[in-house]
Amino acid sequence: MDSLQEFDPSTTDNNTVNIINTNTTTANYSSNITSSSSASSSSSSPSTLSRYENQKRRDWNTFGQYLRNHRPPLSLSRCSGAHVLEFLRYLDQFGKTKVHTQLCPFFGHPNPPAPCPCPLRQAWGSLDALIGRLRAAFEENGGKPEANPFGARAVRLYLREVRDSQAKARGISYEKKKRKRPPQPPALQPPNDTQ
Repeated sequence: MDSLQEFDPSTTDNNTVNIINTNTTTANYSSNITSSSSASSSSSSPSTLSRYENQKRRDWNTFGQYLRNHRPPLSLSRCSGAHVLEFLRYLDQFGKTKVHTQLCPFFGHPNPPAPCPCPLRQAWGSLDALIGRLRAAFEENGGKPEANPFGARAVRLYLREVRDSQAKARGISYEKKKRKRPPQPPALQPPNDTQ
């Protein structure tokens, strides 16, 4: 994994902020990683990149900053699935999705009629998309697919657990989509000549 590019603080863009600052700055840090529509007008990169590519670059830089601010600081080559899970749990504090606890009277209701004190979390879809972008960025930056911490089994299990718990809390099931088979033409039957 010697060819893997380590994070360089000089390459971070203007959208990434230091997570050691105040809570307001930390909230801005989180919005960079979860927002898929934030525009960067003062970015030094060419504007020919797609929205997905820009978001992937911001997510990669943000994760790199998280590793640098980790105590003790971590190098990318020593990052594991456990560190990715720690990062995802850290992001939960900036979530905007209400996830009802099992003790809440609105547990299992998709549209609760009143407010409740249940915690706000990152939505499963946001975390899933984030991991997809970081997984791709890891390999684009020289990482080997078999050593990708974003593709670790623990990360996949965590995402599945988050999806299932959020579905139960809202009373919505995430069913695996079944493939539609092309309709088979009706079999030709020999004519019945009974005359």
